[in-house]
Amino acid sequence: KYLRVQDLINLQDCLSSPAHHDELLFITVHQAYELWFKQILHELDAAIQLLEEDRVPAATRAVNRIVAIEKLLVNQIHILETMTPFSFLAFRDELNPASGFQSMQFREIEFSSGLKDKTILREFETDEFAHERLAARLNGPTLSDAFHRLLQRRGLTVLEVLTHFEEKYEEFQLAEALLEHDEFFSLWRSHHIKMVERMVGAKRGTGGSEGIGYLKTTLDKKFFPELWEARTYLDVKHGESGCPFAH
Repeated sequence: KYLRVQDLINLQDCLSSPAHHDELLFITVHQAYELWFKQILHELDAAIQLLEEDRVPAATRAVNRIVAIEKLLVNQIHILETMTPFSFLAFRDELNPASGFQSMQFREIEFSSGLKDKTILREFETDEFAHERLAARLNGPTLSDAFHRLLQRRGLTVLEVLTHFEEKYEEFQLAEALLEHDEFFSLWRSHHIKMVERMVGAKRGTGGSEGIGYLKTTLDKKFFPELWEARTYLDVKHGESGCPFAH
């Protein structure tokens, strides 16, 4: 009763008639994604609040949990590849006009991590519940902002954290966790693109999107571009103060 198993196993309603064998797998995998997305949002909200309270180790643990979930989600994609492309086509038309871009929680994760795009709200104009949640995320705090506010309060820059990682180990561990969040979310995008291409090739998306063409444009999106860019400017040379400096 605590887990509401009866309710849970009654939520997988196949639309194909008669129900195609692989449609249950498709629904189960995507519903599992949404549950994990909910947990990621729970951890994101916690991490943002913890950073505002200067509780860096606790915030880092929350981000590390997000990363652990994302590693699982990358592997979960490949379960869908146990379907043959022909099997997927047998029920793909039932998905119209739905689109993979309509995952409200996926967009919430992007917004709350630091990648806000108000044009995305247009995709949810007919869904009052989703539109309201996304608007709140668009106007709410982000993990990226919370991180940079923390550094500002402590009089640090990203480069200083990277070059003084022993003295600033607490901040360094946080920065590394944030970078991993960025990395594994990007890896999810990459693996998802390959799975879609393996299933449907270059067909247009079920919601009328460009499909693979659009998905490939998302690969360079980053939550914390400063953490990536800082690597470019690190130098092994030392200045008069005895610490590495940036050109």
